[in-house]
Order: sequence, then C-alpha cells, then structure tokens
Amino acid sequence: MEDHLLMTELPPPGTLLHRSGHYYQLHQPHLAVSTNPSTVLETPVPYPHNKKHCSNYGIARHLSDLRTIENVTTSTHISSLYPEILAHIFSYLCVRDKGRAAQVCVSWRDAAYHRSVWRGIEARLHLRKQAPAVFASLVRRGVKRVQILSLRRGLGDVVKGITNLESLNLSGCYNITDTGLTSAICTEYSSLTELNLSLCKQVTDNSLGRIAQYLKNLESLELGGCCNITNTGLLLIAWGLKKLKRLDLRSCWHISDAGIGHLAGMSRETAVGNLALEHLGLQDCQRVSDEALKHISVGLTCLKSTNLSFCVSITDSGLKHLAEGGSRISSLDVSFCDKIGDLALVYISQGLFNLKSLSLSACQVNDEGICKIAKTLHELETLNVGQCSRLTDKALFTIGESMGQLKCIDLYGCTKITTSGLEVIMKMPQITTLNLGLWHVR
Repeated sequence: MEDHLLMTELPPPGTLLHRSGHYYQLHQPHLAVSTNPSTVLETPVPYPHNKKHCSNYGIARHLSDLRTIENVTTSTHISSLYPEILAHIFSYLCVRDKGRAAQVCVSWRDAAYHRSVWRGIEARLHLRKQAPAVFASLVRRGVKRVQILSLRRGLGDVVKGITNLESLNLSGCYNITDTGLTSAICTEYSSLTELNLSLCKQVTDNSLGRIAQYLKNLESLELGGCCNITNTGLLLIAWGLKKLKRLDLRSCWHISDAGIGHLAGMSRETAVGNLALEHLGLQDCQRVSDEALKHISVGLTCLKSTNLSFCVSITDSGLKHLAEGGSRISSLDVSFCDKIGDLALVYISQGLFNLKSLSLSACQVNDEGICKIAKTLHELETLNVGQCSRLTDKALFTIGESMGQLKCIDLYGCTKITTSGLEVIMKMPQITTLNLGLWHVR
C-alpha cells in the first residue's frame, strides 16, 4: 500500500506513513491536490497520560493512519499527476487525440505540448497561405518531421520557419519546380537527413545540384517518379552526398549504367561516390543492365537491399556480378525480370548467403532453381515466386524440408501446384503468410 502511494500519487498535507515503527512526513508536490474533506486526517488519537493505556496507543495510532491511507486512495484524481506523467500518457495517443487532449484545460495543454509527446511525429500540412503561427507551434512541440500535402506558397517558409528540420516529405507535390527548390535551399541545412521528392515530376538535375551543395548530411533521398533525372544528376549526388544510405530512383527512365557507376565511385576523378549506400531502388529503370550490377558489386560494398523489379535488361550474368561482391545483401527483388532463370538462382545460392527476402515473381525459373536456393539459403524468411507458372509440388516439398526459417511465401499464379504441396508449406513451423491470390492472405 505504501509503495503504491509513493509511486502513483502524493496525499494531502499532513499525511504520515508508518514504516518499521517510525512516522515519516511525505514530500508535497508543487501541483494542487485534492482538498476533499474525506482525505483530511481524522482527529489524532490523544496521547494517554495513564501509563496502563500506553500499550494500546501505538495500535490505535496505526489503525488511524491506515484509515487515512484508505481515504486518500479512494480520492485519487488525474489533476494530482505531475505534468511529466501526463505527458507520458499523452505520448501513446494518436496525433488527432493529442490535439484534443491539449484543448481540455490549461494543465493538459501544457503537458500535451511537452516535446516528449511529439517525439518522432510527422506533421502533415496544407500550405495554402502564410502560417507563421503553425510553424511556431511545431517548433514549440519539438516537431522535426514534416510532410507537405499541398503547396501554394514558397517552400522557403517551411525550411526557414521550422528550425532543426530533420525530415521533409514533398511526395506528390506536382507544382514543385527547380526554381522553388533552389530559392528555398539557399544555405546549408545540417539537420536535414531525409528528403522525399517522389512524383515531383518537374524536378531536374538542377535541383539535385543545389541539394548536393547544401544538404550534405542527407541519409535518405527519394526520387521515385522524377522522370527528368539523368546520369548528370547522379554524378552530382555522388559528388556531394557522401553520407547517403538510402536512394530510390524508381521509374527514373533516363538513368543508365553510367549513372550507377557514378554512385559506385567508378568516376573517382570527379566524384568519390555514395559508398555508404545500404538501399538502392532501381525499380522500372529499364536502361539499367548487367553492367550496372557489376559497378554495384565492386563499389557499393555496404549495400543491404536493392530493388531491380521490372529492369527488363537484367540477365543471369548480372546476378552473377552481384553475387560475387554482394554477400551483405539481405533483400533482393528481381520480379518481372523475364530474362532471369535457373542459372541466376545458382549464382544466388553461391554468393548471397545472407538473404532474408527474395522476390522472383514472374521470372523464368523451374523446380531445379528453387531447390538449389532452398538447400543453401537457410536464413530466408520471405520468398515471392508468384506467377512462376513452371513450379510444381517438387519445389514446395524441398522448401518445406530445407527452409525452416521461412515466414512468408507468395504462390499466386503457380498453376501447377496441388494441395499436397500446399499442405507441406502450411505445416512449416515458422510460416505465417501464404498468398494464393491477389489479396488472399493466411
């Protein structure tokens, strides 16, 4: 009972606690506590003057204190909590409920504005007019991650209004142009580590030059759908963004093997390269071929995951290059690369031993290739072989016998498998997801 009181609330003035025959005065908080009459101490038991009653005094006093403690615990109110405790509670709420809690009263507002409540939260804003009060409020709450949903004003208001900005998401802001970016990024912003420009289709290499010059601490850059980016832009990235760990170039149709060579440091006389890259997304970069994978194998030795899906020029030879120097890769996606066959799986089984996720959807692979990787990639947790129409139960039997760590498997469109093979998969000890259709998940 005593420990419960000390950790959750502080009783009213004058409350004493009994511990090992001694009485201690509790420290009083700086916040107001309940003044309900039921929490006030009962009339103290008078000290006996008659000596024969002294033995009963300690028992009576102890019982009186216990009744007081019981009265205190039944009168607990949330206003008795410290602001730090309220802030800790509010930190578990969703963003909308955090805002609602701040409107209850002054004390709740102050607690809800504590920086710990908003740690890691991304603010989503529609910037249709000048809003300095919004930026001041975000700074007060310590918000450092911002997503712009729509933009009608200059981007410079955001960058200048929110100090120590760490993440800026402009995905889908179709009206972002080189002029807007260059006017906003006109000085060095050392705190900014994440920038998302996905689907900003007016962005060109000129913007990448400004980004490489002033955002040197960037660790993540998303350029998916920026179809005007060329190999020159990748050269600028390789020159200025040496701390970059994540780069997404999805559907940047103008980049080719030469651009990937810049990233991998093949042009040391002009750019060192992005040798710290851990993730490289090249989905639907149809001009990227096996030569790019050779550059990746030689230069990007820290790479852990890469997405090569829909890169239709990639062949088995490209994966041979990747396997020769990509032992750290844990996630590989070559879905819909129709020139990938069983020989590529042989190369994968000989070099990519740390793979945990492998996607081969719609590749030209047979049972022999799947059996090969099943017997060597024992740490694999996710295997996507949807629309690999040549696979039969033989492949599933080998998977069930050898891949003890497998958790997820996609078999959508594998028309030659039967219930016998599926039963083997469903009996695997770690399996949690079995996909047999577009949206069918077990």
